[in-house]
Amino acid sequence: MLGFPIALVFANGFEWYAHKYLLHGTPRKGQPRYSPTPTNMKSHWAHHKIVRTTAYADDGYSEGLKNWRVRNEVKSLLVLTAGTTLLFPVAPFFTLGTYYAAGRYFYVHRRSHLDPEWGRKAIPWHYDHHMNSNQDANWCVTRPWFDYLMGTRVISSADLMESNPLGIKLPSLVEKPLNTLARRLLPKTFERLEENRVTEAINKAKGVDLPMPGAELEAGAV
Repeated sequence: MLGFPIALVFANGFEWYAHKYLLHGTPRKGQPRYSPTPTNMKSHWAHHKIVRTTAYADDGYSEGLKNWRVRNEVKSLLVLTAGTTLLFPVAPFFTLGTYYAAGRYFYVHRRSHLDPEWGRKAIPWHYDHHMNSNQDANWCVTRPWFDYLMGTRVISSADLMESNPLGIKLPSLVEKPLNTLARRLLPKTFERLEENRVTEAINKAKGVDLPMPGAELEAGAV
């Protein structure tokens, strides 16, 4: 049964990696970004453009599989879970955990963009991913775990910030010692967190809005 929670941690790490390197791609000077999955990157940039102009909403999710971006997302999740299915004979609980993680990813992501107010409150790290001045940050969707570990959580405001690094509602008796322990064990993480928050506040005050990921393609870069 230990495989199930391991799968959840693995899925969150993969979520961070795939979002950063596959969906956004690696920037290259004077050239379009590189992604080994260019169709996924194109789909994701289209998603960003829509969300940025509709206050975080993406009605494409209401169309279901008729929408090519939704089909692309579902297909990607099915491919990933097909891969983990190969491990079922030796790691059944790990495999089941990846099924759960994939299903929860689609549910949470879809609901957040169909109900922006819910999304803003339930997964503020993803709201910040789309609505901050810098959209190349806040890579996690379901939970912010690896954004904290990797120093890529950029908080837009204190009132929007999750109350603990797990991004889970916890009783205060548990949450307070957890936050204290996290700051004690990961001091550099929280230093970066504050630095990122200050940078975002400065950008907002100056009206700075960094280019949307993939904008170099629209500008005609080759």
